[in-house]
Amino acid sequence: MRVTIFGATGLLGRALMQQWQGDEVSGLGSREVDIRSEEQVSRVMERYLPEWVVLAAAYTDVDGCESNRKLAFEVNCIGAVRVAQAAAKSRSRLLFLSTDYVFDGSKTGPYEIDDRPAPRTVYGQSKAEAEASIREVLPECCILRTSWVFGVGGKCFPDTILNLAASRAELDVVADQRGCPTYTVDLARGIIQLCRAEAAGIVHATNQGDCTWFDFASELIRASGLTTRVRATTSDKLIRPARRPQYSVLSSASLQPYGIAMPSWQNAVQRYLNERNPRP
Repeated sequence: MRVTIFGATGLLGRALMQQWQGDEVSGLGSREVDIRSEEQVSRVMERYLPEWVVLAAAYTDVDGCESNRKLAFEVNCIGAVRVAQAAAKSRSRLLFLSTDYVFDGSKTGPYEIDDRPAPRTVYGQSKAEAEASIREVLPECCILRTSWVFGVGGKCFPDTILNLAASRAELDVVADQRGCPTYTVDLARGIIQLCRAEAAGIVHATNQGDCTWFDFASELIRASGLTTRVRATTSDKLIRPARRPQYSVLSSASLQPYGIAMPSWQNAVQRYLNERNPRP
C-alpha cells in the first residue's frame, strides 16, 4: 500500500513515520509542501500516487488561532480541502485528523461520533468546517477525532509539566477540565490499522480512560519519581485566550468494529516516560 503523510514532521507525524512498517510510506512536512497551495499539493500527489493520504498537518496552537483566525482557517480548513480535492482527483483514500475542540464541552457523558459539533474556539471552528467540507468532497473519507495528544519530540502538556517540575517545588494545574490523553505512538498504530481496514466515516480515537489536567500532571510526576507538589486549581484562575472545553471525553465505541483497543492513558504515560528518558 502506498501512503503519503502530510504533516510528517509534527508530533503525530513523526510517530506515524516511525511506526508505519511494511508499506510504501512518504512523509512531508511544511517545508516540503504548503497544503494551502493547490499546485504544491497536486505535485505531491502526482509524484507519490498514494492509495491512502493521512492529513496530520494543521495549525494546532489553540491560543494562537484566536488572534490569527485567517491563518487558522487557511491551514486547517482551506488547506485541508485542497488535500481532499487532490485525493479525490487521484482516487486516493483520505484520513483527516480532527479534534475534541469541535464540541462545546457541555455534555456530562462521552461524546459519540454522531453528536453535533458546536465549537467555541477558532481552532475548533476551523476543524469543524474542514470536516464538513471534506465530507462533501470525499464522502468515503475517514475523519479521526482525538484529544490531548502527547508524545516525544515536540511541545506537549507532559513535556511542559516535566520541564517545570525540574525547577519548581509546586505546580498549579486545573482540575475542572476533563478529557482523554492520547499518546502519539498508540494513535499512530490505530491510524495504521484504520487505513489497512479501509475505514470510512467518523472515528474517535484516544487512550482508554479519562482524567483532568490535574490528574494527568499528578500521574506524570508520580511515575517520573519527582517530588514536585501538584496543586489543583480552577480554569478561572488561569485565563487563556481560547476557552477550553470543560468536558471533552470522546467515546471509543467507534473503534470497536475495527478491533482496535488502545491502552489506558496511565500505561501510555509510563511508556512515554521510558521513551523520553531511555535507560542506558
